[in-house]
Amino acid sequence: MRMSMRRFTRLTNAFSKKVENHAWSVSLHFMHYNFCRKHMSLGKTPAMAAGVTDRVWTLEDILNLVDDAAPKPNRPKTYKRRDSE
Repeated sequence: MRMSMRRFTRLTNAFSKKVENHAWSVSLHFMHYNFCRKHMSLGKTPAMAAGVTDRVWTLEDILNLVDDAAPKPNRPKTYKRRDSE
């Protein structure tokens, strides 16, 4: 994992200074590793081999999961129009 993720080496620009950002980066790495990347020894993804999913995911699928989990902005649906003076 250290060789495939530059976040674990301190001398690069991708080094995480915040623990929260590091945790998110590691989570995305493992999501891609297990759901998107076909492994040569298995011939499929580890998630497919474990029976968790039946297809190879795309990065767009992962991004849709992130967008769905993000909190929605707390904005009013309509705005009151101000009368100009």
